[in-house]
Amino acid sequence: MRRVLVLLAVLPLIASAQQKKIVAVSMGPGFIEELNKVSPNVRVVAADMKNLVEQVADADAILGTISPALFASAKKLKWVQTYSAGVETFRFPEFINSDVTLTNCKIIQGPNIADHALAMLLTLTRNLNLIVAARTNEKWEKEKYHPLELRGKTALIVGMGGIGQQIAQRAHAFGMTVIGVDPKEIPLNPYVSRMVFPDRIDSVIPQADVVFISAPHTPKSEGMIGPKQFELMKKGAYFIAVSRGKLYDTPALVKALDSQRLSGAGLDVTNPEPLPAGHALWKFENVIITPHIAGQSDGVQARRVDLIKENIARFERGEQMLNVVDKIKGF
Repeated sequence: MRRVLVLLAVLPLIASAQQKKIVAVSMGPGFIEELNKVSPNVRVVAADMKNLVEQVADADAILGTISPALFASAKKLKWVQTYSAGVETFRFPEFINSDVTLTNCKIIQGPNIADHALAMLLTLTRNLNLIVAARTNEKWEKEKYHPLELRGKTALIVGMGGIGQQIAQRAHAFGMTVIGVDPKEIPLNPYVSRMVFPDRIDSVIPQADVVFISAPHTPKSEGMIGPKQFELMKKGAYFIAVSRGKLYDTPALVKALDSQRLSGAGLDVTNPEPLPAGHALWKFENVIITPHIAGQSDGVQARRVDLIKENIARFERGEQMLNVVDKIKGF
């Protein structure tokens, strides 16, 4: 009987020792409570920002972010889940060359960022940016506005991942022809009429009435829309950037706007970011600038939590997780 009692006393200690520890950075207590319901073999704890380096020392996973200092301390680390689609801040050699799995949220932000991209385009093509600004005059004027319709226009989408696919779906619904640019072999679908690799982008830019930038920031994609590409754009085209500002050359964009080659631009991302006061881009009435908010919406956090819950379950079972990032390629 004594042996049975001793064994029962030890069992909770064994279960505790097998429990995986996950440190969640910048996540509210309600969400952490929800994540802790995924499995009794996983314990999700809120990050203590003052003692984070010490806290992650025995962590099996980190939700949120990681730095060289945190990575050096996290000796047991096997998995990092970032809350965003972009992973450029994770590109330090020790992490890239490690066996630690990195997963991101590239799919869950697609609907809201695509909505934002189309909202910017529609605002420009329907002259809403000018009409809203003129509202303070309290005058009923319509002669100076010349809205365009999207039907029959061509959209070039640079980056056909989770965001780009959602932009393509919306552009197609407006009657646009969609051309996609991506380094991956992406099968054609009803929304996309043609796909090209990035080294062929110069051949399709002149066809575009609007160029959407929705690709991740990687060493290969940085500056891919430079002076030459802006010069190749159709006169009167629009430029919409919703992924990362470092994909396009800012002075070249300013030149294209100043010379009236472009009819307008919608920028949720800039370089530099935040865009400083006095920058030339603030001066154009046909440029819409939003403070990197396209990824926000009323539905995105629920999708993010669902994705993280699924990945926690897969991590605990040792299964392939969703949205695994190729750390070398950066996406």
